[in-house]
Amino acid sequence: MADQQTLSLDNWAPPEGWPAKSLAEVRDTLCAPGLPFEMEQVEIDGVSTRVWKNAHPSLAALAEHARGHGDSEFLVYQDERVTYTDWYKVVATLAHHLQSLGVEKGDRVALAMRNLPEWPVIFFAGACVGAIVVPLNAWWTDQELTFGMANSGSKVLLCDYERWARLSPHLAEMPDLQHILVSREDGEPAAPAKRLEDVIGSPNDYKNLPETDLPKVDIAPDDASTIFYTSGTTGQPKGALGSHRNITSNAVTSAYAGAASYVRRGEALPEPTKRVGLTVVPMFHCTACSAGMMITVHSGHKMIFMHKWDTLEAMQIIEREKVNQTGGVPFIAWQLIEHPERENYDLSSLESIGYGGAPSAPELAEKIFETFGALPSNGWGMTETMATVTTNLAEDYLNKPTSCGPPMASADLKIMTEDATSELPVGEVGELWARGPMIVKGYWNRPEATAETFVDGWVRTGDLAYLDEEGFCYIADRAKDMIIRGGENIYSSEVENVLYDHPAVIDAALIGIDHRTLGEEPAAVVHLSAGQTATEQELQDWVRERLAAFKVPVKILFSDDSLPRNPNGKIMKRDLKDLF
Repeated sequence: MADQQTLSLDNWAPPEGWPAKSLAEVRDTLCAPGLPFEMEQVEIDGVSTRVWKNAHPSLAALAEHARGHGDSEFLVYQDERVTYTDWYKVVATLAHHLQSLGVEKGDRVALAMRNLPEWPVIFFAGACVGAIVVPLNAWWTDQELTFGMANSGSKVLLCDYERWARLSPHLAEMPDLQHILVSREDGEPAAPAKRLEDVIGSPNDYKNLPETDLPKVDIAPDDASTIFYTSGTTGQPKGALGSHRNITSNAVTSAYAGAASYVRRGEALPEPTKRVGLTVVPMFHCTACSAGMMITVHSGHKMIFMHKWDTLEAMQIIEREKVNQTGGVPFIAWQLIEHPERENYDLSSLESIGYGGAPSAPELAEKIFETFGALPSNGWGMTETMATVTTNLAEDYLNKPTSCGPPMASADLKIMTEDATSELPVGEVGELWARGPMIVKGYWNRPEATAETFVDGWVRTGDLAYLDEEGFCYIADRAKDMIIRGGENIYSSEVENVLYDHPAVIDAALIGIDHRTLGEEPAAVVHLSAGQTATEQELQDWVRERLAAFKVPVKILFSDDSLPRNPNGKIMKRDLKDLF
């Protein structure tokens, strides 16, 4: 770890003798034959792919491995605590129950709830019987949740009472749904739903469940395991169909990133230790589920959940539970740094604060180190890559704070021309393409979109980026018309289409305006039909009724004229941004 005295907010200088090894030397050191990070070539859907040789072959295999962590605590939520032994018991119990409901390999099992101890139980139980688990965005409106249920064709829904209240009026729109289990409902949920607690009990009671093994199901590494929805450029979300290999690879990828920082520094790898993480990113995101939970389960770490983000409560938890790692998106780090009561709490246990998925100010990395003595990290990934492809960690991040890092050893990046015909040289901006064992199988029931996005093992990311001589990636812009608010993707067309549906709106454009901690926020410019009137509040309420709250424009400006367009008819959004 770098000497804190070498850091300043104005100018960070690399420590003497750093880096001890180049990125290529780090890979050679860690990935040699016989070592934990050894790689091999396998064929995935007809494409030869470099993969982690020692990744768990399935989520069921990972669950069996995690059983060995025994009485170490896994899940903490308020006064509820669950050990790995008890977690395995409840996963096995629920898995057998799902089979008794007729769930077979390839059936879809939907999961819709806030971060609760039940979430990792349901996720693994469904995956371990060979089902395709569908984590739905808990922030979605009833209409968006209903779309996810219907589009995925989910046979079983497991949700909390809040999501059930949104979904229950729309059962007729979910013809494939056969069984519903609701958690934390006061009293008996309305038919046809049943209480999840009647099957598995409450988290503090998991210890009373009988010992049982997981069902025996033949699951191959490249069998489908998950559908995570990503907002669609045409207004409808697309379901990214992931495999067991996609998601279990992240356990090895995360471990590699940590080990690489020691080798890069010239230090010996430390003995494995169990760490405590405060998870504040929703589990329905790949960031928390794939990048976070996989390494946690593999290594026997502890996950702490919060009902919702509250900076003061988070600092209390960090002090009480001796939290080592937190983060997720940049605004979490900023709020911890800038809270006026921060110095009243002992936050010295923090060793790392990581984030990704949203633009961040370059000085944030140094702020984290200066304030907490913790190593900052960020990275790049997307739903289609099941989270992590690049990681920028520790001294590398402090040295290159505008980069999202180099690709992990199992991944490759390239920069392509707009017409996808040729690769661009170092330093030139083009579309970022990525490949590796983390790239999903395609989009659920969207063959045309799959063919456009996934090409011979590569995913066309839609991000504009460039690579430097060392292979570090820099995101320059987004080719897709998308805003990222605190880690949440907002596709402009989705919100614009809702605005166009308002009877007074004839022209609309959504743009991202800068926000210091969230990165960006959505704002809109609209032109009204002649003789029509509408207020900013009216249009915001119109969007709020139809889309999740984070997609509602924070500001709406009205243009007396039609919005400016280029010769191809596309709205010139760069010009509109100046209005804000």
